[in-house]
Amino acid sequence: MLQGVSREGSAPPRERSVRAPTRFGAAVISHPPLALCLAVLETSRTDLVLMGLTVGVLILSSSVHEFAHALVAHRCGDPTAYNQGRLTLDPLVHIDPFWSILVPIVTFFSLGFPFGGAKPVPVNPFQLRHPARDMTFVAIAGPISNLMIALLCMLIWKSMVYVGGMSDDDLAVQALALSVLLNILLAVFNMIPIPPLDGSRVLAYFLRGKTLETYEQLERFGILIIVGLLYFGALDQVLWPALDGTWDLLFLVTGGNWS
Repeated sequence: MLQGVSREGSAPPRERSVRAPTRFGAAVISHPPLALCLAVLETSRTDLVLMGLTVGVLILSSSVHEFAHALVAHRCGDPTAYNQGRLTLDPLVHIDPFWSILVPIVTFFSLGFPFGGAKPVPVNPFQLRHPARDMTFVAIAGPISNLMIALLCMLIWKSMVYVGGMSDDDLAVQALALSVLLNILLAVFNMIPIPPLDGSRVLAYFLRGKTLETYEQLERFGILIIVGLLYFGALDQVLWPALDGTWDLLFLVTGGNWS
């Protein structure tokens, strides 16, 4: 789920409440459909089909995420990503064999959820019309694209369950559930303000002088900081409430319960 931009120059879901898997921390996830999604994600650890779907959803969603960065950068005046062929939805262009495939699989079994990312889209802030402001737009475009995917998948999922009468056990329903959950995770995780995540580019817009310089220097240690915080569970109190709140918001926007 490490995205960011680089600088270069069923019947209705059963009414139940589950505790997030222990490797995620102790946060209680009480929303029934979200509980179902977490159960599907946990099942995918031992189901090869669901495991493949998880990696596939991550690759496709990460590609859209990077495309969104490239598109907004191009619209704001920087052709760097366009010139390097990154202004495309083709996953092959955005995939990094290590970060997009190997790392998500390893972290899926070690941390309990897939962590990784695509190749960061190169952005030259000096070619943007309004560098500080436009870098914020470029950064936030990725998470917004994931929320749009999650919104669309939730609508389709609800149609399958509430209108089509499909069950929780149907593979299509589980695939849509994974798509919603993983895209919300991508959006929420990438908005954490730790360089080089997208949230750091947004926070940097509001910093000045020495504070900004010191903050930007954290980027060289960013990945180590993120992995450490994940490993020791320090992000649990932020990540899971944000995921739960975002889920509830999308659930409400799509009409709540249709039954």
